Amino acid sequence: MKRIALALAASVLIAAGNPATETEHVVGDGETLSGIAERAGVPLSVIAAANGLAEPYSVRKGQVLAIPRQRTHTVRSGDTGTALARRYGIPFDLIAVANGLEAPYPIRIGQKLIIPAVALRDVAVTPQRSEPWFRKPHDGKLLLGFQRGADESGHEGIDVAVTVGDMVRASAGGRVVFADRDSGRFGRLVVLDHGNGWRTRYGHLARVTVKLGDYVKSGERIGLAGDAGSATRPELHFDILKDNKPVDPAGKLAEGDAQ
Repeated sequence: MKRIALALAASVLIAAGNPATETEHVVGDGETLSGIAERAGVPLSVIAAANGLAEPYSVRKGQVLAIPRQRTHTVRSGDTGTALARRYGIPFDLIAVANGLEAPYPIRIGQKLIIPAVALRDVAVTPQRSEPWFRKPHDGKLLLGFQRGADESGHEGIDVAVTVGDMVRASAGGRVVFADRDSGRFGRLVVLDHGNGWRTRYGHLARVTVKLGDYVKSGERIGLAGDAGSATRPELHFDILKDNKPVDPAGKLAEGDAQ
């Protein structure tokens, strides 16, 4: 009996350490999230969401990561996004992202959907990074920096020199919460929500290339640069907001990009 018990214990340990089947992984020396995701056969974005990780997705030795195993669901008559979210305990936004669905997120009978195994309770109890990892939305020369007076007047972001038609990139991954003509000075404007009260804005665009509700990755194109609105030359206005209050991009952009 003792021999059988030892054999069973050994088989459990082997299964737990098998990258193809493990549901938890203890980070070892030199491991990266991308390497862990590749060995586990689970998309990096799904593991990141399950563990509350934001870019640049840093992990540390000894950290215990949940490795969610995906399921699939074949859409039947009467299925709705709300019903699927309730059935699997997962926000339908995450299901939509996993399947590349765009607003208004239509589903059809017979469609096979990936169901990321990210339980609400897992996301809720996992500590999240306090702020996104921001990068430059464009490589142009700084024209005007952040200026803030005692009365909170001034210039709430940075202006960057562009050529009309240049690609404007998402400074961090997030969801599009505005993509239209601005009623103020920015002309065409895109606003991204990065969670935890963080937002970025991209103004004076010649063209908007994303739609309301889209999810974009860091570095993905969100528009084409221009001189719309009150701009007197081709330029990109970029700013960072925390709880709707302007934050100086200097020191926030990777490698001091706002300097």
